[in-house]
Amino acid sequence: MEALEQKCELDRETLDKVSFITFIIPVFARAYKMNKQNAYLYLKKYGGLEFLLEHWWTLHTEDHYWSTRELYEVCYENGGLK
Repeated sequence: MEALEQKCELDRETLDKVSFITFIIPVFARAYKMNKQNAYLYLKKYGGLEFLLEHWWTLHTEDHYWSTRELYEVCYENGGLK
């Protein structure tokens, strides 16, 4: 039973990644005047979510203003217009 419980625990990096993503999407939403759901869908549609998942470590070390700006730029380059 103990082995099963250990497999269910997330490693520290995964927890940090989830924590940052759940922080930055609402920040992005506020910055670009969207609700959280629309921000998530926008990021997903225009490649921002993929970029976020791949580069979260670098983005989390930046000021949240620059992180949201980079997400916006990635989405804009992929056809996002907001």
